[in-house]
Amino acid sequence: MTVRIATFNLENLDDRPGEQPALSDRVALMRPELERLNADILCLQEVNAQEGAQHVRTLSALDQLLDGTPYADFHRAVTTNDKGTKFRDIQNLVTLSRFPITITRQVRHDLVEGPVHRYISSQQDGDPRRSVDWDRPVLMAEIDTGGSLPLHVVNLHLKAPLASNIPGQKSGPFSWKSVPGWAEGYFIAAVKRAGQALETRLLIDQLFDDDSDARIVVCGDFNAESREVPLVTIRGDVEEVGNGKLAYRALVPVERTVPPAQRYTVRHLGEKVMLDHLLISRSLLASFRTAEVHNELLTDELAAYYSGRKDPDSFHAPVVAEFELKDQR
Repeated sequence: MTVRIATFNLENLDDRPGEQPALSDRVALMRPELERLNADILCLQEVNAQEGAQHVRTLSALDQLLDGTPYADFHRAVTTNDKGTKFRDIQNLVTLSRFPITITRQVRHDLVEGPVHRYISSQQDGDPRRSVDWDRPVLMAEIDTGGSLPLHVVNLHLKAPLASNIPGQKSGPFSWKSVPGWAEGYFIAAVKRAGQALETRLLIDQLFDDDSDARIVVCGDFNAESREVPLVTIRGDVEEVGNGKLAYRALVPVERTVPPAQRYTVRHLGEKVMLDHLLISRSLLASFRTAEVHNELLTDELAAYYSGRKDPDSFHAPVVAEFELKDQR
């Protein structure tokens, strides 16, 4: 059975009053991109919630994007607030599946506590020590594809390399009063990204503890390239671990089969970078067939930001992998 698994950062998909570009303009461009993926399992990032009747949050913007596509009828797993009572206001993770989703698990500081940081450059009175908490959870969906083993799909969006807030040090949304203040914020952002990666790795190893042949896919916006800390942490390469007996726990990036010239998902001032990834366990290698990065129409994210331009398309390219799954019931 052929199964296509894809990941796509929709770049703050929303439908708020006065939102620019308008959702209708975004749908016109992005719906064909989703249809081209022809995915059976689709992991989405940056799906914002909208205020519905009686202040109930909905995903109406996503519903409009998916309307008229096969994805509209797919099973869903979606992140919620920490209490599990409603969708998160912004940047939800959504996993869509043609197959039944049997278990959904959201992980945020369940396996790793946020480290305590003593602020150096804060200009506010009081205790300078604060916990460094992750901005978003990781979403795991156990999917029944009809085989003897379930498919574990981990959808994530790691912290971007943008400096986190330091009390009293910012003069605007993206401007700082001092270089030390910015530098400390940049350090904290890196700690958050590395911490999320560690917690994701611990989640992966829990799955391997339960079953050494676990079929695992980890995909999303890692905000990091191949040799950066988050990717190295989550992959668990045997060269890093130094123990061949643990090689079965390493994850393999499917992008390695994509020609180097096409191996990028974001453009930053002309530089092509691979920030979105799809990693698979070795147990899926026998079933893996091809990988694609749909970046032909990708526009430059930083060039648009510096010029004040707001494009209706996403600044991220989707990644899709195709498998020929065996051992089906």
